[in-house]
Amino acid sequence: MASDLGLDVEAFNQCFDSGEFREAVRADYEQGGTLGVNATPAFFINGRFLSGAQPFEAFQRIIDDELSH
Repeated sequence: MASDLGLDVEAFNQCFDSGEFREAVRADYEQGGTLGVNATPAFFINGRFLSGAQPFEAFQRIIDDELSH
């Protein structure tokens, strides 16, 4: 998969296998679960949760509503 994306496969595997970022990724994953994220993509706009692939209008509606306060 890394090669399909044009990444340096050796560098990717070395980074992945090192576990250097394992704890940070785990913490982000757990925080997402706490906030109700159970799939990607997931977005928070000024604290408002928007889940899944959404059309531009869904983002615009939330942003316009937030700006009107």
